[in-house]
Amino acid sequence: MKKRLSPYEKELQKLQRQESMFFSKYSEKDESKLNRLIEDKVPDKVQSTLEKAFVKAFTYVFEKGTALIEKTYKKDGILEDFDVNLYAANRKNTKKEWKAFAKRSTGSANKNLLVTGASGVGLGLLGIGIPDIVLFLSLQLRSIYEIALHYGYTYEKEQEQRLILLLICGAISYGEEQKAIDDEINHFIENGTYTSQKELNLCIAEAASCLSKELLYMKFLQSIPVVGAVGGMFDAIYMKRINKYAELKYRRRFLHGCNDKYVIEP
Repeated sequence: MKKRLSPYEKELQKLQRQESMFFSKYSEKDESKLNRLIEDKVPDKVQSTLEKAFVKAFTYVFEKGTALIEKTYKKDGILEDFDVNLYAANRKNTKKEWKAFAKRSTGSANKNLLVTGASGVGLGLLGIGIPDIVLFLSLQLRSIYEIALHYGYTYEKEQEQRLILLLICGAISYGEEQKAIDDEINHFIENGTYTSQKELNLCIAEAASCLSKELLYMKFLQSIPVVGAVGGMFDAIYMKRINKYAELKYRRRFLHGCNDKYVIEP
């Protein structure tokens, strides 16, 4: 007779299936026709300019901007909801309680997606591309912060900031590079440490490089008035991709701290 899976085991299996689907979708990069159409028109200096803009944006947000971002959502309220979900899961231990964490996390991420899409298109219509970086990154970090809180994790410490940078890189990478980043994230989830000790500024530089390479053509296109709206749309497309990966990994982190009978507070 086939063993009946517990709610915890079902949630774990669901996570593993969703991770496999994500990695399969991005096993290799498929350059769009739009990218191929404009690649010869992008000046060489644009990528380095874009990369520097991401470095400045990350540095500013981590040093000064997190407190400002927190004013845009109720941090204590989200953590209180987490505590309520945690109590219910420990008390009832049913499928509904296990699903509640992911449901709330995904719901807040989708709301942030709408704001990002609207701002990207609006700024694209005005021909604002690279100056949009700080806004795009602030909205993206806000979304990841809220996902973390829905699973009971905060984000102020340097090791948490490094995790966020890895999540962004992992989400927009492909194939073996993506697998290596995912392995590093899983090592942190399972051991609470990283396999290498890097300074935060180096991690920021690596994330900025990943983003500048992936968003190069779209940010260039966004800098052209009116047609830039097409480039601005990709803010939401990439945010959705990063949100999905972040939600999967925070859920994995949360489930790693649980077992078949009890939900353990992170």
